Amino acid sequence: MKTPLALALAGLLSFASTPVLADDVLEFTVMDAAEVSLDDFKWIARPLVVFADTPADPRFQKQLDSIEAEWPMLADRDVVVITDTDPAAKSDIRTKLRPRGFMLTLVAKDGTVALRKPQPWTVRELSRSIDKMPAREQEIRDRRGS
Repeated sequence: MKTPLALALAGLLSFASTPVLADDVLEFTVMDAAEVSLDDFKWIARPLVVFADTPADPRFQKQLDSIEAEWPMLADRDVVVITDTDPAAKSDIRTKLRPRGFMLTLVAKDGTVALRKPQPWTVRELSRSIDKMPAREQEIRDRRGS
């Protein structure tokens, strides 16, 4: 049975691309920063924004490969992946977060920047960082029914 959160997230994301639900996990989908706003995800999901000056940046490719390889761990934590590899386009997200070259940014559900890293991070590192967030701790308690 699909969880209400997964269904709500799928409905929200349908405007950017059509994610497919499989075994209660959204399939790995990457959104373009020019097509979405961070406010679209407030209190619904945790945007993970991957910036680079070009899609050919090896750090950018390494980060996306890592995320895709272990996507279920992040999907379980309500993460959505947003990319921006065009500094000239000056997307709203790029303007707000002001990256320099490659940058990995995790935004909390309340819209605050939770993490900024100038190098790729493993999904395990990202998951640990998310699991320390108060909202995530509450989600875990709610799932356990306590």
